[in-house]
Amino acid sequence: MRGDASRSSFKEAVSKLEVIVEELKTLPPDRLDSAADYIHRLKTIGRAERQAIIERTAGSLTPEEGDKLARIIEEGRR
Repeated sequence: MRGDASRSSFKEAVSKLEVIVEELKTLPPDRLDSAADYIHRLKTIGRAERQAIIERTAGSLTPEEGDKLARIIEEGRR
C-alpha cells in the first residue's frame, strides 16, 4: 500500500513539472528571465533553510539515539 502512495505522489509531481515546463516554453524571453530568477531564489531559500535546520539540530541526539536512527534508516533502504 505504501508503495502505491509513493508512486501516486511521484506521478503527481512529474505531471505538475511537465505542466510547468510547457508553460515556461511559452513565455517571452524577458518573462523567462524573471521566472528563472524566481526559481533560483526558491532553491536558494530552501538550501538556506535546510542549513539552518542542520545547525539548530546538530548534536541533539545522544550517540545511542544516533545509532538507532542510523539502523532504522539503513533497514528502510533494504
